Amino acid sequence: MKEMINVALPKGRLGDRVYEMFAKAGYRCEELENPGRRLTFENPEVGIRYFWVKPSDVAIYVEKGAADIGVAGKDILLEYRPDVYELLDTGLGKCRMAVAAPKSFRDDPRKTLRVATKFPSVAKGHYSSAGREIEIIKLNGSIELAPILGLSDVIVDIVETGSTLRQNNLEVVETLFEISARLIANKSSYRFKGGSINLIKSGLNAAKGEIR
Repeated sequence: MKEMINVALPKGRLGDRVYEMFAKAGYRCEELENPGRRLTFENPEVGIRYFWVKPSDVAIYVEKGAADIGVAGKDILLEYRPDVYELLDTGLGKCRMAVAAPKSFRDDPRKTLRVATKFPSVAKGHYSSAGREIEIIKLNGSIELAPILGLSDVIVDIVETGSTLRQNNLEVVETLFEISARLIANKSSYRFKGGSINLIKSGLNAAKGEIR
């Protein structure tokens, strides 16, 4: 029996691509491909156990040790700053964190800037470093609506293609950082299961170019 590694996968399209990478790396799990009502899926022959979680929860499961490893977006890692090891940039889920505003917007530094975002820590860090006074408006969805209805001056959000912004007469005014999905590990797990985790890391790194 191989040492079992617990893996937190993000639900959704990104998670499907992440699992495809794991499968190509030699960690296929037939249970996961025919899930039924199961919540965990394992293949003891290769020493892997998967479970799906909300993308923003992956880092929590890994940090707290419920998962040995997981795959989380760089946006989540920079927002929540979990105490984990970042092992590999998978190259999946590429997008960017950006400031966007109505095309007619002109910043007046004499006024407090109203910023709508799902990422308050990222936004505060960015504007604090620039010495800009802001008011954070924390939202959980439809961020683009905030400046349209006058709730905020700008938004800080993930931008993939920019089509939603363009359709709503918004534009990117500043890119904060590039985002992609990262393989992360629980620090204690890495100490005691480092050999197995590094084998997975190497397999994923080799499979990177095969996933589109």
